[in-house]
Amino acid sequence: MPRDILPLTIPDISALAKALGRELTLIDGKPGHVQLLNMLARAVGYRNFQHFRAVTAAETRLGEPLSAPEPVDHALVERVAGHFDAEGQFLRWPSRYSHQSLALWVLWSRLQAGAVYSEFDVSLVIRNNHRFGDHALIRRAMIDVGLITRTLDGREYRRVERKPPGEALALIRRIAARTSA
Repeated sequence: MPRDILPLTIPDISALAKALGRELTLIDGKPGHVQLLNMLARAVGYRNFQHFRAVTAAETRLGEPLSAPEPVDHALVERVAGHFDAEGQFLRWPSRYSHQSLALWVLWSRLQAGAVYSEFDVSLVIRNNHRFGDHALIRRAMIDVGLITRTLDGREYRRVERKPPGEALALIRRIAARTSA
């Protein structure tokens, strides 16, 4: 019987090693073939090997890669959400870069996709969505992390269209749910 070849992409080998280490401590003796397959699949974000195989088959059928489920650090999302008030306004600039770049995704989501902004217009959107009074800091940071681009002369700004990481999507949803409640 021919064997299906299933490619496995590992986004973070360190996380894989930690997850496998945890799984190996839970079993007695040497793991079997199926146990190893399930451990590997769980370590990269799938429920088990069958789930991994079903996603891979769907990728093949659709002709485009489907991303593996991203593990979301909900503790990080909760910490960064603390930088926003009940109306979804950005209250204070986080001291950690990882918190800053994650918080900027919320403002990115408030820029219209495909729209061309002047410096004044993009600053206006930012000013209307934060409370600490430094729209230039936010605008420069969004350019630095690649969420918006501008022409060399600074006349036109555009939102960079890309899929937000899992934590950013969770944060955007959390802030949106907070404002709609």
